[in-house]
Amino acid sequence: MALMIAVSASDENIRTVELVKIQSTVNHLPIFADYHDDRISSMAETVFDLLEQEEGLDALFGLLRDNLPERLNETAYALACDVAAADGTLRESELRLLEEIRYELNLDRLHAAAIERGARARHMRA
Repeated sequence: MALMIAVSASDENIRTVELVKIQSTVNHLPIFADYHDDRISSMAETVFDLLEQEEGLDALFGLLRDNLPERLNETAYALACDVAAADGTLRESELRLLEEIRYELNLDRLHAAAIERGARARHMRA
């Protein structure tokens, strides 16, 4: 959840389509079956507070390392990519954050590229 919110906020302009993507993800994916909607706003506040701090991104990644099981690293990255691609445009700030997420989650470059390509394909516009 925190990564999806961080990617959405990375360009300092949270778009409606990104929020809808996050909500839809929470409503439909089994990984969020026990996640309550009221937690979204408190998680968003936490992420926003962290991103306002000088070392906030490092703190966010620290929380991620402490709380995300390694087996879910690719899932977390895929969801972050989906939020970034939701509005049809990848901005420089989103790309930089995704690069940092890949590094922090220790994702294989080939696996990350496949995840990115899948997000691009799912959010392609005519």
